[in-house]
Amino acid sequence: MFKTRITDLFRIEYPIIQGGMMWISRAALVAAVSNAGGLGILTAFTFPDLKDLVAEIKRTRELTDKPFGVNITLLPTLRPVDIDAYVDTIINSGVRIVETAGRSPEPYMERLKAADVKVIHKCTAVRFARTAQRIGCDAVSIDGFECAGHPGEEDVTSLVLIPLTADAVGIPVIASGGFGDGRGLVAALALGAEAVNMGTRFMATKEAPGHARVKELLIAASERDTTLLLRSFRNTMRVLRTPTAEKVLELEKQGADIHQLEALISGRAGLGLIESGDVDNGLLSV
Repeated sequence: MFKTRITDLFRIEYPIIQGGMMWISRAALVAAVSNAGGLGILTAFTFPDLKDLVAEIKRTRELTDKPFGVNITLLPTLRPVDIDAYVDTIINSGVRIVETAGRSPEPYMERLKAADVKVIHKCTAVRFARTAQRIGCDAVSIDGFECAGHPGEEDVTSLVLIPLTADAVGIPVIASGGFGDGRGLVAALALGAEAVNMGTRFMATKEAPGHARVKELLIAASERDTTLLLRSFRNTMRVLRTPTAEKVLELEKQGADIHQLEALISGRAGLGLIESGDVDNGLLSV
């Protein structure tokens, strides 16, 4: 059994956190991770209707009596999202662990802390980690360039970022980006982190939603099978290299604006791939 400030803070057995993933981080996976001794995290924006988010939180509680959290992503979206309504819904549902990602959660911290919510902020640079500490976050999850989803715009790897962040802040550091097994956990602890955050690895589990073909593709993928999209918009995302990803890259080279890309990069297109297994159509964040 591992004991770190993260295991103490969240009352978990192992310093392993299942990262929030759009469409993937639902009750069955979250509860399975928490029941196994880690920290499962639901993804709020998987549920555009707040009533569905409330129902998923309730379902998670039916599947586990262990701690779990909810992720809120504070990044630009194609369609406006009422962050305040999500924050209030999460608080009113009795959730006591929130993972934020992207922009600073400072506008929501007063409400979250008043409700005794422990806040993890996921970010991509040491200066953002310092800000997270200053505004009262309980832990910081530092995303190296290897990470799935949104690795930021500075391309600094986990090997560099983790020790720099651990030296720069006094709150516990969670290592994110490129971790998938026990070797990575040991390395992260050696670098000064007190837990790892894993996303893609959990996508390939039986508890995760998604077509078997998608999971098989993930398992078979090599280190060369991802690519970076939306760099021209400074909203970089790492995805599996699919025909759709290649098309987006080509359109970016041609100077396409975000509205010309909308049908290809929308979350709904990603959901279609996950559910159908049609990897030739859609994007998969990995």
